[in-house]
Amino acid sequence: MRLVKTCLVAVMLVAGAAAANAQSALQEILNDGVLKVGTTGDWNPMTMRDPATNSYTGYDIDVMNELAKDLGVEVEFVPTDWKTLVNGVVSGKYHITGSASISPARAKAAGYSDSYFSLATVPLILAENAGKFKDWDDLNKPEVTVAATLGTTQEKQVKQFFPDATHQIVEAPARDFQEVLAGRADAHITSNVEAYKLVAKYPQMAVVTVSAPKAPTPIAMLMPQSDQIWINYVNTWIKLKAERGFFDALGKKWQLSN
Repeated sequence: MRLVKTCLVAVMLVAGAAAANAQSALQEILNDGVLKVGTTGDWNPMTMRDPATNSYTGYDIDVMNELAKDLGVEVEFVPTDWKTLVNGVVSGKYHITGSASISPARAKAAGYSDSYFSLATVPLILAENAGKFKDWDDLNKPEVTVAATLGTTQEKQVKQFFPDATHQIVEAPARDFQEVLAGRADAHITSNVEAYKLVAKYPQMAVVTVSAPKAPTPIAMLMPQSDQIWINYVNTWIKLKAERGFFDALGKKWQLSN
C-alpha cells in the first residue's frame, strides 16, 4: 500500500511539473512573432472580409492589430465560422478570437477575456411589414418564420424568444438576414450593433420598434480555457486600453451605438 501511495505521489508531482512547464500561448506568440486570431469576417461592423483581397476590416480587426502592435508581433487572421469558433481556439488553430457573446455554453470549453462592451438583441423585418410586426409577441406565431445563423447566439435565442414561431436555421456562409431579404423568412434577430448597419445597407429592411431589446450581453474574446498566463496578459491589456480611452474611441469610429 505504501508503494502504491508513493507511486501516486510521484505521478502527481510529474503531472504538476508538466502543467507548470506547459508553454503558454503568450510565450508561443512572442517566440514565433505571430498572433493568430480567429475571425468570421461576416459581422458588420466588427469583422468584415473583402473576398477580392482576402483582407479584413472592422472594430475587431482594429483591436487585434493594436494588441499585436503592443505585443511587438505580426497578426494573422485565421478564417473561421460561428459553429467552429470555440473548437478553433480549443484545438489551438488560433490563440484568440475577435468579439464573441459571453455564454455559459461556450465557457464550458473555452476561456474568456474581460468584457469591453455590451450589446443587445433586436428583430429585423422588411420595412413593408412594419405595420404587421410591432413588438416581440407579433413574431411569436406559428405562421411567422424567424431566421438565425447556425452556431450563433441568435440560433438559441430564436428558440427561446419565439417558441411558437417557425425557425429557419441557415449555415454560413449564408446569413439569416438574407433569408428575410429573399422572402424566405419574415424576420431575423441580431445585435443592435449590426442591426442599424444592415438597415443602412439595405433600406428595404427595418428594425422592429420593440418596447425594449432583449438579452443584454457582454462581449469578450475567446481564449484557451486553461491558459491563465495568456488570459491575464490580455485582461491587463484591456484594462490599460480602456483607461486610456482606446475602446471608447474605437466605438465612435465604428458607430457601435445608434
